[in-house]
Parts: sequence; structure tokens; C-alpha cells
Amino acid sequence: MTTTKYRLWTVEEYHQIIDAGILTSEDKVELLDGKIIQMSPQKPPHAGTTQRASDYLKLILALKAHVRTQLPITLCSSEPEPDIAVVEIDPGAYGNHHPSSSEIFLLIEVSYSTLDFDCKQKAAIYAKENIREYWVLDIIERQVYVYRNPSQSGYQQKTIFNVDDAITLLAFPQIEVCFSELFLPFL
Repeated sequence: MTTTKYRLWTVEEYHQIIDAGILTSEDKVELLDGKIIQMSPQKPPHAGTTQRASDYLKLILALKAHVRTQLPITLCSSEPEPDIAVVEIDPGAYGNHHPSSSEIFLLIEVSYSTLDFDCKQKAAIYAKENIREYWVLDIIERQVYVYRNPSQSGYQQKTIFNVDDAITLLAFPQIEVCFSELFLPFL
């Protein structure tokens, strides 16, 4: 019996592929656990929810954190482009590097058709990288999956909240996030 072997890429090799022009922004890919993965196309509910959530977080976190939308972060064996990354303020605006796990307060994925992937594969990657807080916005059910307490075996805490709930951020316990402000009013 023949087994298929996959060649995994390092973040450095991934950057070399990009620098060589083999991959471009037109390719819409991200590096996840050493694999180059095609990103899902965005439908209007996904794009609108991402924009609304990002705008709200920028408002309530002004002068406390950068809120990056669909931009890369660099982890040990991955360089994903989460829908929203709340990161430390960098005086150079991350002009010479992408945020790393030690600079990340919160990652958010907006899920319209990728809930299983976001809750399993991405959650596992982010937990191994010690991302302290990860949320998945489920557009269809209007729920928020909140993952906390990362470990090498996954997040130790997963809570599902409804759209009318609110929560404080681990990094900013004085700031309450109203989940209703993250979602579009109507689909």
C-alpha cells in the first residue's frame, strides 16, 4: 500500500515563495500548520460582519490596541490571516514584521460557511501557539464561540454565547464587548 506524504513548509520558506512571486495576493492562501491552504471566498454577510465587528472593536479599544482586519500574523508553523486580530500597539505599525503570538490579545474568525474548520483546525493551531483568547462569530446561528486557557492539547475553556450576551476581554477586563455590536442587525 502506498501512502501519500505531504511536504510541510516553514514560515521562512513560505515568505521565500511569496518573495519569489510564486504566490501573490491574487492566490488568496494562508499557511496553516505548514500547509498552504486556499482561503474561502467572502460572501456579503461575512464581509459585512467582519467590517462591523472591526469598526466596533476599533472604537472601544482606541489607544489601547491595534485592530487588524484580514492581515497576516506570524506563528511558529503558520501564517494565517484571521478576520480580526487585536494586537499590541506597535510604534512602527508592524511595518517590519507581522504580529506574533506574544503580541496578540485576541483573534476572531467570522464564520459563514467555515464553522467546523474555524472551531477545530484553527482553534487547535491558535491554542498550540498560546493565543490567550480566540472567538468565532457564527453568522448563521448568531452565536459567539469563546475559547480561552490555551494548552498544547487545545483550549481548556469553550463557551458559546448568544448575540444578546456581553463579555469582558481577558487583556482588557475593564472593557465589555456587547456581542450584538459585532453582528449585522439583519441578514
